[in-house]
Amino acid sequence: MKPKILIVEDEPAIADNIQYAFESEGLDTVLASTGAAVPALLDGHAVDLIVLDIGLPDMTGLDLLREIRRTRGTPIIFLTARNTEMDRVLGLEIGADDYVAKPFSPRELAARVKAVLRRAQQVSAPIVLPVPAAAPPAGAVPPTAGFTVDPSRRQVTFRGRVLELSRTEYDILTTFIRRPGHVLSRDQLMELAWEQPESSLDRTVDVHIKNIRAKLRAIAPDADPIVTHRGSGYSLREEP
Repeated sequence: MKPKILIVEDEPAIADNIQYAFESEGLDTVLASTGAAVPALLDGHAVDLIVLDIGLPDMTGLDLLREIRRTRGTPIIFLTARNTEMDRVLGLEIGADDYVAKPFSPRELAARVKAVLRRAQQVSAPIVLPVPAAAPPAGAVPPTAGFTVDPSRRQVTFRGRVLELSRTEYDILTTFIRRPGHVLSRDQLMELAWEQPESSLDRTVDVHIKNIRAKLRAIAPDADPIVTHRGSGYSLREEP
C-alpha cells in the first residue's frame, strides 16, 4: 500500500503543488485547509505522516501540533515562513520531526517525507538491555540499565514504562543505547540519527536531548542517564 500523507495547507496553489509532487513520487495524499478538519481526517484515515503549515486560518499550526502530540506519535514535518532559528526550534520542542522553510521545492519536500518514512519503517530484531545480575562476558555490549528497545514497534521502555517519543527522539535515544558510554558530538548524532544531517542545526540536537531528558525524568525523577560533556557532546551513562 502507498504511504498516506495528510497535507494541512490553506493556500490552494501550494497544496496542489505538494499533492502533485507527492503523488508523482508514489505517495497517497489527503488534504485539509483548516486545523479544525484535521481530527476527523486522522480518525478516518490511516495516516503515515503529516505535513503541517504553521500559518493556518483558524489556528496556528503550533497549537495543532501540540493537540496532535497529546494522542498520536505520527511523524510530522511542519512548513514555516518564519525562517528564524527560534521558530524552528519551537516547533521541534513541541514535537515535530522535521521542518521545511518557505519557499521550498515540492520535490525536495517529497524527498524529506520519504526519508522520514524510511526511518519509521526500519525493522530489525529487538534489542533488550536489562540490568545484569553479574558482569557481562568478554565482548558483550556494555549494559545500559533500565532500557528495552523493540525496533519493530519503534518503542523504547524505560524502567518498565513505555516512553512516548517522536520519531527523531526515538532515533537519537536508540543511537545512545547502541553505544553506551560513547561520547557523541552533535555532528555525530546528526550523522547517525538524521537521514539528511546537512539540513539540520546543532541547536536541533540540543532541543531533542532536552525533550528526551524530560520524558525520562517524568518516569524516574532521580534518573539522569544522558550525560553532557561540555564542548564534546553527549553520552548515555553506563551502569553496572
